[in-house]
Amino acid sequence: MKIKPLADRVVIKMVEAEETTKSGIILAGSAKEKPQVAEVIAVGPGGMVDGKEVTMYVKPGDKVLMSKYAGTEVKVDSEQYTILRQNDILAIVE
Repeated sequence: MKIKPLADRVVIKMVEAEETTKSGIILAGSAKEKPQVAEVIAVGPGGMVDGKEVTMYVKPGDKVLMSKYAGTEVKVDSEQYTILRQNDILAIVE
């Protein structure tokens, strides 16, 4: 199944969090923070949203930094995705 977002929405897939710290300490599952870096899977067309013209700045394949608890989590074909508005994306990671 393919997900095609509407308007200014973006479909992302979370990047797995690091299992160890920089000093080599292995983190337990409960000690890990929710990841904030994700890969863009699909992008809506933009256009008129709430009476304003929206231009899409991200594209599929981009790595992005997002607001911590933004978006709606969905499960499609046993894969976990998040759908959020472009304005919930804070930056593109290069």
